[in-house]
Parts: sequence; structure tokens; C-alpha cells
Amino acid sequence: MPNLLPVSPPMRESNLKSLTRLHQGKVRDLYAVDENAMLIVTTDRLSAFDVILPDPIPGKGRALTEISKFWFAQTAHIVPNHLTNRDLSEIISDPAERALIADRSLIVRRLKALPIEAVVRGYLIGSGWKDYQQTGSVCGIQLPAGLRQADKLPAPIFTPTTKAPVGTHDENINFDQVVQTVGAELAGQIRSTAIALYEFAAAYALERGIIIADTKFEFGVDAAGRLVLIDEALTPDSSRFWPVDTYQPGSSPPSFDKQFVRDYLETLDWNKRAPGPKLPAEILQRTSEKYQEALRRLMPA
Repeated sequence: MPNLLPVSPPMRESNLKSLTRLHQGKVRDLYAVDENAMLIVTTDRLSAFDVILPDPIPGKGRALTEISKFWFAQTAHIVPNHLTNRDLSEIISDPAERALIADRSLIVRRLKALPIEAVVRGYLIGSGWKDYQQTGSVCGIQLPAGLRQADKLPAPIFTPTTKAPVGTHDENINFDQVVQTVGAELAGQIRSTAIALYEFAAAYALERGIIIADTKFEFGVDAAGRLVLIDEALTPDSSRFWPVDTYQPGSSPPSFDKQFVRDYLETLDWNKRAPGPKLPAEILQRTSEKYQEALRRLMPA
């Protein structure tokens, strides 16, 4: 079981001198290694309402990295992933620079990312609940009448979205639009693989005291056109994690993710535009503890 205490200092932004940065996302910084590989550094940034907040969450990047590595290993029988077996010392020779990112980095294959967020929902919550209240369906998928907020769905549903740039919102799309974007065969593979990943992970997590209400996956394709799981996998940032012992349908359950921060921000006089407000020390600490608790529960003893 990994040491759950944060080792590297809190990091809002990485600035590696030995590699060229390719891209900066909401949480991850991507660096070129060579034509076949890149380095992903998971910072402690937190975005809420599509605004990156000024304060890093201690230990968040480490927790997300450990959880993703765990799920990549556990789900390799369902779909290959982008991890390599290369060691960080191969690409960063400076020990001091390496120490800053050793517990928050992954060396991965460079693949063609698909422009789809593969969202799978197992419970009726968030925008899905709002959609259901208005239409009786979620993203065009008709559901039984009389469901309550946070009810478990009869079966997991695939509700894809676009991949929006930083600072903008993803938009729900239907399966036909996925077909138009990537072709029928690949669209079918994305849907079936995403649901299989969700069902496998949800069953495992439930035994560890966590309900995975929904999650989103990102996929790429390799040179042969094979589907590959990329980015992160089944973390509190890409999923809703609910503690089993406090789950109660009919309201929005407490969670292990950044919903705690969102709830705090809703109490402020803030227009939900950049720059985001600074977070009090207590909110930072309690948010950090939620990420660490998710990691603790998922990891085998």
C-alpha cells in the first residue's frame, strides 16, 4: 500500500527545465519526451465551474496519479492503456527536478486522442438528474418514471460529451454524433469498452465502501487504429465517488471529490468567472483529506 502522505511540495504548476511543455490542461501538464512518448505531470490544481482556483490542494496530484496507475493495472484485461514501463530517471537526469514530480508523473505513449469524453452513468445525479426532471430521459435515453435523485439506474448508460478547451463547458452529444465523429465501428467500441470499464470498477469499488456514481474516460488510438485508454482513469476528479455508508437516494450524497469545494463556493458572492477566489486553510485541508480517503479505500490492504 502506498504512503498516503504527500511527498512532493504542493504544486499549482510544473516548470520542468529539461523538457518542452506541450500542453497545460485543467490539472495536468504534458511534456514531450520523444516522438513516441510524453510525460504527464499531475499538479495539485483544482478547477471548479471551469475556473482553475488559485490554491493547490496538498496531495491531490499524488492521489490522482496513484489511483490512475491502480486502475490502469486492474483494467488492462479490458482495454490497453497508454502507460509505458520507462523510468523517470531515463528522461530527467537532475535529481532535484525529478524529486518534485516523482510521485505525480506518468510516462505514457503518444497517441491520437479522440475528441470524445466517454461518460458512463450508473446513478441519476448532476446534469443527468436535471435532464431527467425535464424530459424523463438522460441525453436522449429514456428512463423509467418515478426515479429519485441519486437512484441507481436499471443499467449503466453511455452519455458522451465533446472535449471542451480549458475554461469552457463540455456539451452533451448523442451516440449518433459519436458515430459521425469517429465512425460506427470505433463508436461502438468506445461505448462497449467504457461501460465494461465502469461495471468492473464499480463492482470493485463497492466492495471497498465506494459507490462510483458516474465517470468519464478518454480514449486514443495507436498507429494500428486500436483503442487505448488514456489520460486518467476512475479518479475523484473524473468520477463521482460516494461513501456507501452515507448513501441515501432522494438527495445529493456527500462525495470524495471536489463537490465539497463547489458547495463552499456556492456560499460566496462570486460570479463563477476567473479569477477564482482563494480557499480558506480548512477547506484546503478537508478537500485534501477527501482525496486521500478515496485512495485509502481503493488500495488493497
